[in-house]
Amino acid sequence: MVVSIDKAVTARLRVGELKFEVLVDPFKAFEVKSGRSVRMEDVLAYPAVYKDARAGEAASEKDIQKVFGTVDPYMVAERIIKEGELQLTTEQKRQMVQQKKVQIATIISKKAVNPQTNAPHPPQRILNAMDQAGVNVDPFLDAELQVENVLKKIKAIIPIKFQKVLLQVKVPAQFSGKVYPLIKNSGSIKQEQWLSDGSLQVNVEIFAGAQEEFFKKLADFTHGQAETKILRTEDV
Repeated sequence: MVVSIDKAVTARLRVGELKFEVLVDPFKAFEVKSGRSVRMEDVLAYPAVYKDARAGEAASEKDIQKVFGTVDPYMVAERIIKEGELQLTTEQKRQMVQQKKVQIATIISKKAVNPQTNAPHPPQRILNAMDQAGVNVDPFLDAELQVENVLKKIKAIIPIKFQKVLLQVKVPAQFSGKVYPLIKNSGSIKQEQWLSDGSLQVNVEIFAGAQEEFFKKLADFTHGQAETKILRTEDV
């Protein structure tokens, strides 16, 4: 991928009186800053480290080596992006904040339920509540780490709570190999056993908001032949 110089933004890191800058794709750099794995060749507009990127003034190799322990522009750029700041436009910031809001709303939708109906809230309803509550999110902070704060604020707008359910799932023998990874990835397995007829019985704890999606996948995988029973429901 070629990063356009015209669309690139500056990532900057100050270390004492020294300043290091690189020109980067704003969205790819955002992914790096958010902890995702991205090829630095797809992030940098040009593999160079600057003292002043817009003026085209390169940082000295002596200073780069002293601060970063290497002069490899890709390794240096990754640190600058992760530890420094991105000079984003207002529109870029708006897009990134909205993306983070959607991530947070999706997480909450899968974990929480409406206590009045015990059904999950759709992500869009949660997004609407976030807007009504004036929730501010950090585009650079992991979505999971912002969920608790967002939940506290939207409780004044919609009835919502985190809830877990302990399910007993019985899967016919011919589907057990295919279904087991689904069960394992959906929650925390508390007990499992093979029954005399060859079927697999598992007790798994999942977030209540994820029940509907879990049941649908389970039915698809087993052609509707799996059996489920709620053993316990508790607030968290």
